[in-house]
Parts: sequence; C-alpha cells; structure tokens
Amino acid sequence: MHTRRSSRSLRTGGILLTAALLVSACSASASTGPSTSATAAAEVTLAALPEATPAALAPYYGQTARWRSCGVPGFQCATLKAPLDYAKPGAEDVRLAVSRKKATGPGKRLGSLFVNPGGPGGSAVGYLQAYAGIGYPAAVRARYDMVAVDPRGVARSEPVECLDGRKMDTYTQTDTTPDDAHETTELVDAYKEFAEACGAHSPGLLRHVSTVETARDMDIVRAVLGDRKLNYVGASYGTFLGATYAGLFPGRVGRLVLDGAMDPSLPARRMNLDQTAGFETAFQSFAKDCVQQPDCPLGGKGTSTAEVGRHLKAFFRKLDAHPIPTGDADGRRLGEALATTGVIAAMYDESSWAQLREALTSAMKDKDGAGLLMLSDSYYERDAGGRYSNLMPANAAVNCLDLPPAYGSPEEVERALPSFEKASPVFGEGLAWASLSCAYWPVRATGEPHRIEARGAAPIVVVGTTRDPATPYRWARALAAQLASARLLTYEGDGHTAYGRGSTCIDSAIDTYLLRGTPPAEGKRCS
Repeated sequence: MHTRRSSRSLRTGGILLTAALLVSACSASASTGPSTSATAAAEVTLAALPEATPAALAPYYGQTARWRSCGVPGFQCATLKAPLDYAKPGAEDVRLAVSRKKATGPGKRLGSLFVNPGGPGGSAVGYLQAYAGIGYPAAVRARYDMVAVDPRGVARSEPVECLDGRKMDTYTQTDTTPDDAHETTELVDAYKEFAEACGAHSPGLLRHVSTVETARDMDIVRAVLGDRKLNYVGASYGTFLGATYAGLFPGRVGRLVLDGAMDPSLPARRMNLDQTAGFETAFQSFAKDCVQQPDCPLGGKGTSTAEVGRHLKAFFRKLDAHPIPTGDADGRRLGEALATTGVIAAMYDESSWAQLREALTSAMKDKDGAGLLMLSDSYYERDAGGRYSNLMPANAAVNCLDLPPAYGSPEEVERALPSFEKASPVFGEGLAWASLSCAYWPVRATGEPHRIEARGAAPIVVVGTTRDPATPYRWARALAAQLASARLLTYEGDGHTAYGRGSTCIDSAIDTYLLRGTPPAEGKRCS
C-alpha cells in the first residue's frame, strides 16, 4: 500500500507490498527459487524477549528526551538513539526522530498513544503532525500525549536513499508488463539499478531496518517517555509493526489497535497473490459504481465488471504502445506503468473514485494524462519540483529484509503469471512482475514468515475491512486467530483501513477501547 497524498492520505495505510514498480513483499535473499513452503503459512512463532532489560541496553533505555519546537504549532520534537545492531549495542547508533503533542485535557492523562500510518516507509512524524495530532477524536487527544517515531531508515530517522529524482522518474515509468525478452531485460536492469543505488548510498543501514529492530526501537522510546506499557494505533504495515511489538514484549502491551491487518505467517509469494486479489475486489467495487455514474468512461448501466476490466486493460495496452501527453514540466508522458499506478492509487479510498473517473475520461477521450499522472505522483510521493520522499526506498529496504523474495528469476514469474492473472485480470500481470524486485536486493533477508501469538498480552483490537484492496480481510481474520488476546472488529465496506472513515460504529468501538480499555464484543461487525 501506499501513503497517498489524497483527501485521506495522511490518515491511513502505506504502500505495504505490491502495486506498480517498486512495491513487493520481498526480501534480500539472492536465492534462485522458493522454498517448498513458498505458499504455505508458517508454523514458527515469534518468541518473546526476556522481560529484564539487558545491561548493555541500559544507556538507551535511560536516555532523556530533550524536547524542542518542531516549527509546527503544538508539537514538540526530539532525537533519541538506538543501537544500529542490537547484537552489538554501543558499537554504532541510529538516530530516531520523535514527535509528540501533549494531552490537551480535560480528564486524567492515560499516557502516550503511539501512531504509525504504515508503508513500510510512511513517516509517522508527518502523519502525526498533519493528521493524527489534530484529526483524531478530541476525547482521545485530550487524554493521551500523541506520539510518533519515524522508523529507522524512514523520513527523519536516517532515511534510506537510492536514486535521485530524475532517475526515479525513469524508474517509475519502466514497463512492468514486458512483452518480449528485451523488455524483460529492461525491467530486470531497472530493479538491479535501483537495488545497487540503495546499496551504494546506505550500505550499513540496509542490514538493520527490519520490523523486529523497529519494534525494539519503539520499546526504547516507550521507556524514555515514562510509559509502563505501550498504547498504539497502527494502520496497514503499522499492524505488522504493532503485532511484532506485542510478540516481543507481550507484558508491555497496553491498548493496541491494528487497523488493516497483515498476516505475518505468510511468505512473500502468498502475500503478493492475496493482495493482487484484494486489488481486484476493490476494482470490481469501483466498476460496479462507475457504470452507474453518467461520467464513467469504461461503460454504462448494464456493463459487467468483467467488461469494464477489459476496457481498462485495452486502454493500458494502448498507452503501452503510445504514451499520451500530460503537460508535465519535465516532459513525462503517461504510459502504461504510470497509468496503472494512478488507478491503483485510487483503489485505496472510494472517495477517490470520482477523481479517477475524471482522470480516465480526460486520458481516454481527450488524450490528456495529467489527472492519472497526478494520482501516480501522489502514490510515489513526488512533488511538483521532481523530488521524491524516501517512501519507496524505505519500503523496499524493509520488505526486502523482512521476507525472502517471492521469486528469484523472470522464469519463475512467467510460470506464476496465470495465477496472478486469475486473481486479477486487470492488475495481475504487473503485480506478478513487481514481485521480482527483491530478488536483486544487495542485502540478504534476516526475517522469515512466522506466527505471532503474544501470549500474556492485554486485549488487542484487530480491525479488518471486507473489501480492503491492500490488506485483504482474510489477513485480519488470520492475525486475530494467531494473537492470543485479539478481538476482531469487522468493517463491511470499501477502502483501506476503517478507523476514521466515517463509520460511527467503528469509531465508537475503537474510541471506547482507547479511553476505557474495553475491547469490542467478540465478532462485532460494522458498516
């Protein structure tokens, strides 16, 4: 998923796994093939760390936060340190950017509430300052100090760097549906160039941006802030981070909300295939709505969702052969890759569907690709000056460390194409090829699929949306089944994540849990 700069972009979810050129649930191993369990859920369980803090980590846990103004009214910022390598504390440190907005009152303060918008690669500090710290319910902000930590390698916390803006422009336009051996080689070369650039710019950091290490960092910050337990709201990839924290430190779990949940037991291949099906589910919802609207360029009333998909695929094929103008100052034209990314970006939130219809109409009827390019740029976090945030490099760095790669060669992808195209006739081919990117990563994976049970933890609320494109509902059910103390809260609706989407039922259940500690009833469903 991706933290898009749209009407809801700073509320939820990040790029997570697939979509477009960069994103895949892959990791750094250079192996040439999958293991025999490449599609099966793992039986390994994440083990809790010892409750006592090791003496070597005491200097980190005993830090003092020196708060300063952030330049954003109402917010404070500080920089803390964590060991780059937890196996060698004191040898080299990584700097962590922390921000908070103190509880406004009235009412007894409940401690700190950490927030993370997902990604991996989304800036938690940016999310806090632009949305959570001012947009979360007033009752929650009154009782909690709202806190965010940019994960190591992300945004203000020693960001992973790779390609410059112009090279990123080229990268994001690379054809991800190769038609022949030459185009396949071009795609592989693009993945290799990106990976090599990341390795050249951030060689030491790339080995230490795993989710386990980030969860351990979060425990240091918790202690420095004086909180006995961690209270946390994580969206999308943020649910994996929160669940990992619970697995490592079950006795320090306070009130955890995991919204748009991931299933940590799945290997990259299965996750990518599941997410491909999720985007197809979202597209079918969009298609059903589109044909009821007078401005739908993909069909009118009575047009089937399959036919809408065929119309869109035909449009993508035309763009593959003949990109259209966009009016972009840097001369970019709209080809298949950027157009597909633009469409995928709008799948995260149904409030973007009208914008997508307008953008598709302009592109299909007027040969003006500006609208779809704008959606694509928001997905990649590219500004008007041609500068990209480090969202995409950080996304690849974390994903490529957390799991072994889905595929190790183009030949493996080609064999998998039928299953991806079955999962999504519209997006399957491109998402299958996106699954190859981590095969060329310069650092080997340190993680593997695993279950998280967090036995002994306080009640944890897991939230799933039935037609979520990026974190399919089945993942929420799977995570809730793994966590020993989980309560599953279901949102029957469209879009990515549920909290703050306008469902009074969902918001009330989560607010009650955060403020009173009372989780929703078992099996609670909302619309």
